[in-house]
Amino acid sequence: MNHKLFNPVIVGDVELNNRIVMAPMTRSRAAQPNDVPTELNAIYYGQRASAGLIITEGTQVSDVGKGYSFTPGIYSEEQIQGWALATQAVHEKGGKIAAQLWHVGRMSHSSLHTNHEQPIAPSAIQAKASVFIANQKGEGAMVPAEMPRAMDLDDIQNVKQEFIQAAQNAVKAGFDLVEVHAANGYLFDQFLSTDANQRTDNYGGSVENRARFLLETVDALIDAIGAGRVGVRLSPWGTINGMTDQEPEEITLYLAEQLQKRNIAYIHLAEWNMLPHGDTYPVGFREKLRSLFTNTLIVCGNYSLERAESILDKGLADAVAFGRPFISNPDLVERLQSGHPLAPAKSEYFYGGDATGYTDYPTAQ
Repeated sequence: MNHKLFNPVIVGDVELNNRIVMAPMTRSRAAQPNDVPTELNAIYYGQRASAGLIITEGTQVSDVGKGYSFTPGIYSEEQIQGWALATQAVHEKGGKIAAQLWHVGRMSHSSLHTNHEQPIAPSAIQAKASVFIANQKGEGAMVPAEMPRAMDLDDIQNVKQEFIQAAQNAVKAGFDLVEVHAANGYLFDQFLSTDANQRTDNYGGSVENRARFLLETVDALIDAIGAGRVGVRLSPWGTINGMTDQEPEEITLYLAEQLQKRNIAYIHLAEWNMLPHGDTYPVGFREKLRSLFTNTLIVCGNYSLERAESILDKGLADAVAFGRPFISNPDLVERLQSGHPLAPAKSEYFYGGDATGYTDYPTAQ
């Protein structure tokens, strides 16, 4: 039986060896100070290079874009050089890798920022959620996200510039693609939400206005590095990080239509909620999305091999991202192909630490 999952696919300007994507996962192992990727991170990503595409952990575009201790950045020369180790490790094994560009918005705390700046967001509404703050030794705790200040128009322009610079830095570091993190309750998702975004200017209110900041940023990235190297991650109906939204379907379908017009490389859906009828999404949503967005569609959310094959066979997705299975199975592609059992991941090592629970998982061989 020919599994579509193992067939090549073209995503924007890049050809992938298969349709198995390693999902972005925060692992909190950047070197301190300055949140710099290291050789250890390069080993981790290189071990998983048989994935058609690796999407890195969220990588902050600025100091104020950071919401958790020990997460890597991509705004300094030192960070660019650190990421170059990882892209080289992946490319040496024939893989492809995308940088997930991240601004957390209100999911932050002033103590994480060099000059103790207050977090920024579309509106001054505190997230009902927590962030991780630690000292240089890694001792820390989850604390409530701080009250943000509402962004003014200068802030919006500044963040756009940070994303442009981050995308250019990613290309310099050797990344094949970039993914704009517009999911899971972070900055762009806050703008998309009817509830987190209470603005009365051109960036709030209607679907078109709430989508404006994300689309303007995507346009800027297309100008900077080309549409064929830009992807966007969305999480409609997601409630993680204190998110609620009254119009998830309307805004997602509007974005799909607009992003197709821009001919970007892919949309990546983070699927969170299981609805009663057994799918993550309301009946008919996937079909509508597929009709509006015909470029590569990546789905992610507890997919098994069987579920992955099913959605590819129906033509409702082009690639499937796997998260936790890649943590404990660096050779996940080979295991799925051979039917070899998957090793369980040790959750106590998900965030922070050293090689333990990070680069020490063996392959099936």
